[in-house]
Amino acid sequence: MKQMVAEARERIAVVSPRESHAAGERAVILDVREPGELESDGRIPGALHVPRGLLESKADVESGSSLDALTAARGQKQVQVLCASGARAALAAETLARLGYDGAVIDGGLKGWKEAGLPTE
Repeated sequence: MKQMVAEARERIAVVSPRESHAAGERAVILDVREPGELESDGRIPGALHVPRGLLESKADVESGSSLDALTAARGQKQVQVLCASGARAALAAETLARLGYDGAVIDGGLKGWKEAGLPTE
């Protein structure tokens, strides 16, 4: 897995938590953590939530179970992906890129976001 994550990070954009926060409406933050992680560790206000295991079906408009708020970003906004520390997010951002999205990973995940003093709920 470490090699897969490293290779994904070489192929996708990486944004700092501060850059992501500053992007505001120009980007979409996508949290790919599991529901229990959101409950226990908090979440970023306004971020979309799609667990990593559901990403492909939620990002594909033809799947019948797509998430409109996500598919609307395709070709329009960068989708900045977040997990706890960055590994799942890197794989998810690479998957999004393969599906035609402008995917990026938020460096350091939620941990980096919190360390930067950015808002969570």
